[in-house]
Amino acid sequence: MSFTIGLGARIRKSPFYEAVSAHGMTHASVYNKMVLPESFGDPDAEYKALVERVSLWDVACERQVEVVGPDAFELVQYVSARDMSGCAVGRVRYAPICDHEGTLINDPMILKLAKDRFWFSIADSDLLLWVRAIGAERGMDCRVFEPDVSPLGVQGPRAEDVVVAMLGEWVRDIPFFGFVEVEHEGIPFVLCRSGWSGQGGFELFLTDGSRGHDLWNAVWAAGGPFGIHPGGPMSDERIESGLFSYGGDCGGDATPLEVGLGRFLSLDREDDFIGKSALLAERERGPARRLVTVLLSGERFAVPSEHPWPVFTVGAGDQVGTVRSAVWSPKHGSNMALALVSSEVAGGPFVTVAPSGEQLEAEHLAFFGE
Repeated sequence: MSFTIGLGARIRKSPFYEAVSAHGMTHASVYNKMVLPESFGDPDAEYKALVERVSLWDVACERQVEVVGPDAFELVQYVSARDMSGCAVGRVRYAPICDHEGTLINDPMILKLAKDRFWFSIADSDLLLWVRAIGAERGMDCRVFEPDVSPLGVQGPRAEDVVVAMLGEWVRDIPFFGFVEVEHEGIPFVLCRSGWSGQGGFELFLTDGSRGHDLWNAVWAAGGPFGIHPGGPMSDERIESGLFSYGGDCGGDATPLEVGLGRFLSLDREDDFIGKSALLAERERGPARRLVTVLLSGERFAVPSEHPWPVFTVGAGDQVGTVRSAVWSPKHGSNMALALVSSEVAGGPFVTVAPSGEQLEAEHLAFFGE
């Protein structure tokens, strides 16, 4: 059964919305109260473009939370479970954000634009309200707001060639998680080597929402010789590449240690941060659950999973977790999934039941993040 989601004023459209509509967007989701384009009608062609050539994504729903002012660093450091003290201007750090119980509430990239100015480039949750409230409660002298910033993703093995064709050879010198402020044909944006794929690429953080169509067209023109294709973040490629999806892979009650983000935590730093004591205690006793990557038996899934599936032990049949995301993996030629399960069974086989009622066997592939 098909249905349509109405796009009223509560669901915002990006500066690139007209462009993706003109290119034939067929599927979209809602992310940070915005339209997130997901497909243009041929997922197999979109996957091939992403892993072999270059794909252009409207990821403006990756909203920014700006923190600026005399106490900006103090606030960023306090809410971040990763130490930001060694981060230079023009660089980025991936930083889990937790509540006081150590529960993961977002996993943004943090861009340091100046010593007193930062962007949290956020996953799907209201981090703006959290950071603003913490700053106000602690009496910190800084502003916390959502700026006019909308990322456009250029991803794939030819992504660098596309951006070089558009801006020049100097682009090749930008390091991973490095960024520079750019103006191209009067269009202002921050060019960052980053993106939610394992294929490499850039995100162009447009800082004038009125120029969205112009920026899309400029990238599209530069990408023509390299086989550029419209697309969006893909579940199959990102799971193959080991990229985490906050909310999708964990629900709202997991910790960074459970979902394999421990290497991004700075638990031994001297200063305090929100969730530190809870995370230290969890590290001592070990996480109760683990996020694991598994291969699943059965015929190729027609569409990715839309809901968590129960996970059971082999034989005894006790429920020990859920499959969070399940897709067909072209790389492995098999169904593939991420499952959040009890640490006691995380390293071994288990079974899950698909919505069709079919029981599928899960073969352990890896602990996520390792």
